[in-house]
Amino acid sequence: MTGRAEALLWLAQRASAAVLGFCVLVHLATIVLAVQGGLSAAEILARTQASLAWAAFYAVFVLAVAVHAPIGLRTIAREWLGWRGRSLELTTLAAGIALAILGWRAVAGVVLG
Repeated sequence: MTGRAEALLWLAQRASAAVLGFCVLVHLATIVLAVQGGLSAAEILARTQASLAWAAFYAVFVLAVAVHAPIGLRTIAREWLGWRGRSLELTTLAAGIALAILGWRAVAGVVLG
């Protein structure tokens, strides 16, 4: 992989980390406030179902995970296992696609009920 591609991956991982940091804070704050307010898990789900705002928020959360995690796994595989080449790139791409599909299915399941 070229130096430019490596730099783009580095930038993508840092940008996705910033998005993840924000999303995790919003997610945890929402859970804490909801639970302290006496809401059960069923009540929380009922409030999030059919909410386009929450669907959009969690869709962005999933996208950030689908970008961030495979790049990190790629780095670990390169450093610890010495794995290089096309098979590494395709495997980590497949991991990112799988995370996106599974995450968006979960979001759709909540939003669509």
